[in-house]
Amino acid sequence: FVPITRDRSVFIVDSDEYKAFHHVMVKVMTDIKKVLAYSTVSQLGYMMLGLGVGGWAAGLFHLLTHAFFKALMFLGSGSVIHGTGTQEMPQMGGLWRKMPITAVSFLAGVLAICGIPLFSGYYSKDAIIAHSLLFWRGNPSHILLFLLPTVGAAITAFYMFRLFFMTFAGEPRDQHVYEHAHESKWVMWVPLAVLAVPSVIVGYGFNGESPLLERILSFRPPHVPSLILVPHEIHEMGGMIALLAVIAGIGMSILFYGSSVFGIGFFKYLRVLDPAEVSRHFPKVHDFLVHKWYFDELYDLILVRPSLAVARFCRAFDWNVLDWLIDGAARVTVWWSRMDGWFDFRVIDGIVNWTSDVV
Repeated sequence: FVPITRDRSVFIVDSDEYKAFHHVMVKVMTDIKKVLAYSTVSQLGYMMLGLGVGGWAAGLFHLLTHAFFKALMFLGSGSVIHGTGTQEMPQMGGLWRKMPITAVSFLAGVLAICGIPLFSGYYSKDAIIAHSLLFWRGNPSHILLFLLPTVGAAITAFYMFRLFFMTFAGEPRDQHVYEHAHESKWVMWVPLAVLAVPSVIVGYGFNGESPLLERILSFRPPHVPSLILVPHEIHEMGGMIALLAVIAGIGMSILFYGSSVFGIGFFKYLRVLDPAEVSRHFPKVHDFLVHKWYFDELYDLILVRPSLAVARFCRAFDWNVLDWLIDGAARVTVWWSRMDGWFDFRVIDGIVNWTSDVV
């Protein structure tokens, strides 16, 4: 196999080496924008959960806080792609030195979506988990409505710090990309700086009260029944459990991907797990996750293929039945018009002409 590098030069690798390269590089979610897109799906799940367990103000609250920090990270990923010319995280690394403004603002979004205290996502996600804990207390059979978002908080923290470590921390993995990387112009980094501010403060309350934005969303007209209020001890317990889950997720991310960042090399000494080694030990789980729980295949089996089968049936029915009937009717019409024309010319006109000739 002869792959071609970015500078169009050619190098030779044997098939076994290429298979190993393909296994490590291709069979992993490495596109920076795809990671953010999938994280958006999980955050939408939190919003719907908030609505489902009676905390509709908490769900809307998370919708608004998420708008700030996810817009920040999507624009930040655009800045990274613009500055490096690639979307693949395995080609990045150490970009905080070349793109410090993008790195710091992106970190604010990461901390917010993970639910770190003093960042906006902490307050909105904490409210949803508190409502799910209260709902579980009143409906013991629905324990999954509390466990799944708690586990989801840990997973979110894991893959978001994975993204940050692979992109901005550590040493460059592709020297060509690193040498040509640069900070984006002010027209791109100013929106990042602006969005970083509400990503931090939009969830704040005042005078020890609940977040101002959540209280605004909780407003109700007098004729609407009172909202479900989460007791203070339930709120504290839910927040503490969610925070512990986030810390566990960040810890796992450091164990797998920890690297020196912002000149602090402490994290790289904690990196003791190798993602490739874990993939080799658990190939079935790895393939299951790489194929995104086989949702694409399931979607294709349940919706795409039946839709195509119905479309093919309709096409065959249209061509073989409807078109046959229409074309047959047209042929009968043409034949009848020809017979009518022959009768008119030969018989009717013949009689008239014969009569005139006789006269």
